[in-house]
Amino acid sequence: MFKRTMFVITLLCAAVSVAQSTFAGEVSVAVATNFTDAARGLAPLFEKATGHTARISFGSTGKLYTQIENGAPFELFLAADSRRPQKAESEGLAVPGSRFTYAMGKLVLWSAKSAAWSDVESYLKRGSFAHLAIANPKTAPYGLAAEQVMQGLGVWQALQPRIAQGDSIAQTFQFVATGNAEAGFVAASQVKAWKGDAGTVWDIPQALYAPIEQQALLLKKGENNSAAKAFLKFLQSETARTVITGYGYGVQ
Repeated sequence: MFKRTMFVITLLCAAVSVAQSTFAGEVSVAVATNFTDAARGLAPLFEKATGHTARISFGSTGKLYTQIENGAPFELFLAADSRRPQKAESEGLAVPGSRFTYAMGKLVLWSAKSAAWSDVESYLKRGSFAHLAIANPKTAPYGLAAEQVMQGLGVWQALQPRIAQGDSIAQTFQFVATGNAEAGFVAASQVKAWKGDAGTVWDIPQALYAPIEQQALLLKKGENNSAAKAFLKFLQSETARTVITGYGYGVQ
């Protein structure tokens, strides 16, 4: 009797396993580079919760959008702004009504050196550094925010000869982390995930730059993919929101 019971249990477990593998899917996600660490933290939790897997590609929001326009096989788009997702909707590249804000980005000025400044405005106005890193304002929303901050402080034009421009916020962060730039405007989430010395951080007042409203949406290529829809739903769950805020973002 015991052997027969165990045999039945084994068959049931095998059936469940087959069913899970049958219904498990994969989604291709285009993710803005500022969200790299958070996305990598979310992916295994998504897989555990749903059985689906996420194949994630990172890049600047502008470059990812260009790839989407040119037919890249992405099914979800997690941008670092709201402008490109809105544009994707208007151009018929996305499923109407799927767009929402998954994170509110925060910009900081960071130096890998401790006590790099005591008064940040004086530090920027003196310009006593060789390089100040920012992401490309044309393709990276955090770069645009950095430009807005410097415009507001009246130092944008004066600092032009010292600006080291990264293709993405990830490259910008590397400029500072490696010492190739003495300081740089980066995402707060990157500094929070940094494993090295804390360095010096200025939490930039929100009044100095437009809100970085990071939006996600379902692209047309993922309209019939249950894994893609499941990822968007998971991204709005309390589990995901806890991870997102843990990496220094705000949530709505």
